[in-house]
Amino acid sequence: MKNKKFLTLEKVIGISFNDKEIFKKSLTHKSYNNNNNNEKLEFLGDRVLGLVLSNALLKIYPNEKEGILDKKFANLVNKKTCYQISKKIGLDKYIFVGDSQKKHDKKNEKILSDGLEALIGAIFLDQGLEIAEKFIKKNWKEFLIKSNITIIDSKTMLQEYSLKRYKQLPNYKIFKQSGPKHQPTFKAEVQIKNSKKYIGIGGSKKIAEQNAAKKLINDLKI
Repeated sequence: MKNKKFLTLEKVIGISFNDKEIFKKSLTHKSYNNNNNNEKLEFLGDRVLGLVLSNALLKIYPNEKEGILDKKFANLVNKKTCYQISKKIGLDKYIFVGDSQKKHDKKNEKILSDGLEALIGAIFLDQGLEIAEKFIKKNWKEFLIKSNITIIDSKTMLQEYSLKRYKQLPNYKIFKQSGPKHQPTFKAEVQIKNSKKYIGIGGSKKIAEQNAAKKLINDLKI
């Protein structure tokens, strides 16, 4: 990465890295470098993000039940929220991707949301927990404010409906995966008692299941 690009992104996020290599690594997708990429930093960043946001929720909602806190937390850390924040800071301009990804006008949601978590992992290693916490609270501020409204995701909604009505969990089945390893496409099937089977497609198993659940919910008019 050229120094100019480093400086521009550092200005945007308000952090000057001591170790530029770890900064660059956090922005390197496996399609660009299969051996030296941001996967482990993403793993770490995901845990740091979870720690900071769960702690923030406990302080904001000290009297809330664990189940509601869990739903609020899920909405804060899901791929959609991370993707929105990554776009807000312009992370798509800095992620290193391979030729297979360069063909796409827009980098996909998973690459950018994972890249944001990898960046958090790099900030934690280079700057410590306090700076990582400041970065997270600054960029998740509007989402934390909106967290007073609990949005229940499709899988949770379907599960609650099925358990209440039939005392059974929904039945999910992943039955197809296609595309390259760095950008797979999954197909998931879901059914509950007395319902039709519905298929969802997504860039991960979870997203495919969510999309399948959403279709079934719409059919049931829950």
